[in-house]
Amino acid sequence: MSLTRKLMRLGNSAEALEAAKRAVHLSDSVLRLCLTVAHLNRAMYFACDNVLWAGKIGLLPQLDQNNWSQRSFRYYLFALILNLTRDAYEIQLLMEREARLYASRSTGASSSSSLSSSPPETGSPLYQAAPVLVSLSGAAVPDLHARLRRQLHFLVTVLRSNPPLLLDLLKNTCDVFIPLDRLGIYPTSQGFVGACGLASSILSILTIIHPWLKLKP
Repeated sequence: MSLTRKLMRLGNSAEALEAAKRAVHLSDSVLRLCLTVAHLNRAMYFACDNVLWAGKIGLLPQLDQNNWSQRSFRYYLFALILNLTRDAYEIQLLMEREARLYASRSTGASSSSSLSSSPPETGSPLYQAAPVLVSLSGAAVPDLHARLRRQLHFLVTVLRSNPPLLLDLLKNTCDVFIPLDRLGIYPTSQGFVGACGLASSILSILTIIHPWLKLKP
């Protein structure tokens, strides 16, 4: 059973290298960098895991198990950080697109309403007092709250309309606590790490059952 699992890990290393070769040809420079380096780190993580297995079965009796374990989790953590960076980048692009759509809809609505009412004459007191009224009523805090609510609305809209991106973000977030705990960067309880691993496994199974849920590329 252990041998079969390790052979599968060897296959995972080869698969990660092939994925890195494919990612090199992506047109988007940010995605190309994040995905290529992330796949290479995943390949190194699996390679270190195979070295650890060889040490455990006696093929490498002088192997420093703790040192190689720490090294493998460092590769794993770096790969997850790059995956999360990729998720954040894609979310930002989609939120910017939502903002442009919102601005175009707002511009269309304001232009249609301006046609129904004519502006005051430039010489009228109302027109002259308008800048003063705007400067007095323009409070920074309500404007900031409105902007934050709008950004939150864009974020929820983007994640709701892109289930593969949402699942990938959740999976990477669950996974990242495992190497953070093992490396001592952010120690947590065994129960919390186990729950994160279980949640990540469930999300991975969902992408296998429903391939369209897997984030591409």
